[in-house]
Amino acid sequence: MANKRKETKEKTRRKLIQASLGLSAKKGFTAVSLREVAGAAGITPAAFYRHFKTMDELGIAVLDEVALSLRTLLRDSRERFRGSEKIVEATVDSFLEYVAEHRLLFHFFVSEWQGSSELYRGFIQDELALFTKDLTEDLERNHGKKLKAAALVAEAMAAVVFTMGAQALWVKGKGQVILRTKMIDSLRLILAGALGET
Repeated sequence: MANKRKETKEKTRRKLIQASLGLSAKKGFTAVSLREVAGAAGITPAAFYRHFKTMDELGIAVLDEVALSLRTLLRDSRERFRGSEKIVEATVDSFLEYVAEHRLLFHFFVSEWQGSSELYRGFIQDELALFTKDLTEDLERNHGKKLKAAALVAEAMAAVVFTMGAQALWVKGKGQVILRTKMIDSLRLILAGALGET
């Protein structure tokens, strides 16, 4: 019985997250009301509070889901291709696949990155710092002392991935192929410059 209740609660929680994503894609999360999210999820506003204390708590839960899943995916991708010449290519492909499969989640992340909420912007900056830290450690492990200023290199690479990655939400067909190539070339150029190979 307890398991069934837990399962039902998790399903409703997922409905609230999905409802908030759908609504925020149209007008931005900060403009969405608790009543609208509850209605779209098929529950009463009072029932909302069984899952989240505030709309901000819901927003952070969504951002946390994006950040954790994306960071794990990219870390696993780099681990699989460690030492391979295809590591940059594989990482870009993993990132673009994530964006394609989780458009609403990534759209939420990108929108709030530049949005009006200081809370969300701060959370995203902290998550980008963790992503950069992971990448810095990988770069130092893979290239050692040959690589100059690994943290700055990681920061530049992260900026390329997330800035260009945001464009992947809108481009289609041939544009996707061009974007992928630009991302790979940009990352390789940054790395080559840091290694003194240009």
